[in-house]
Amino acid sequence: MKKSNPSFKAISTAVIIALVVAAMLIRGTGGHTPQAGRRSASYGHDRPRYAQVTGYRRDASARSDKGYCVRAVDGDTIIVMLDGIKERVRLIGVDTPETVRPNTPVQYYGKEASAFTKMMAEGNTVTLTYDWEARDKYGRLLAYVYLEDGTFLNAEIVRQGYGHAYTRFPFRYMREFRAYERQARKKGLGLWGLRR
Repeated sequence: MKKSNPSFKAISTAVIIALVVAAMLIRGTGGHTPQAGRRSASYGHDRPRYAQVTGYRRDASARSDKGYCVRAVDGDTIIVMLDGIKERVRLIGVDTPETVRPNTPVQYYGKEASAFTKMMAEGNTVTLTYDWEARDKYGRLLAYVYLEDGTFLNAEIVRQGYGHAYTRFPFRYMREFRAYERQARKKGLGLWGLRR
């Protein structure tokens, strides 16, 4: 009976482990493209755990996540329960007057914008889709929010004059949102109406 060579076994085991680790690294980077749900190193280990996000890249427009809106923070930010995790979601392409920013007074039409988002989303199931960036510098999830009846909340806020198109950064519906804002201004809707 032949005895197996212990050094050959050790080398074989090391090679197998190296191949498995290499395969995991290749799958994890997805060809140098950040994968959905992976935290950036800048968030560190002391940050809260984030939900898995299926949409991440610009080409992922058809991908979506379904969650439950726990609370509207203000007109353009909501809290969504996603995969058992409460996520702070910043609506893409929308900017509403401030109501909760520290050291900033409540701005004109801010309470109305917050009330509108609360009425539309809070306590309801929402679908989130994504654009070219998954999170902002504060770790908030960046998303387009759709209600169960198909209402596109981001667009509706601008269309009804509760906020304006936030065009500082490019996004998929920038042209449409600018048009909605022009229409709302022309009709004097919401914050574009005469101040009381």
